Amino acid sequence: MDITETAFMLILNAGNARNNAKEAEQFASDYEFEQAEEAIKKAKDDLNQAHQIQTDLIQSEARGENQQFGLIMVHAQDHLSMAMMAIDHANSMIKLYQKLYQLEKER
Repeated sequence: MDITETAFMLILNAGNARNNAKEAEQFASDYEFEQAEEAIKKAKDDLNQAHQIQTDLIQSEARGENQQFGLIMVHAQDHLSMAMMAIDHANSMIKLYQKLYQLEKER
């Protein structure tokens, strides 16, 4: 796989992770916590795939293999960072909605 294909695989997996994290937030906002946890698990699985691609690239460079990184790879790295932030945010929102749900039940 060439570097452009690798970048697009990174974008694909990171994008899927971000979308699943957003889906988890939506489930949590509807108090559907089991579905939220399933979506966040999918997000983490997708993120792990994206992270593995990044790790392979780093190891390749560490071995001295010359990689020509262009704007597409920079874009892919942005997607990976955003996916990581989306998952962190979704986890926080799930906890917040769980607390809100408990408070509403206690009323």
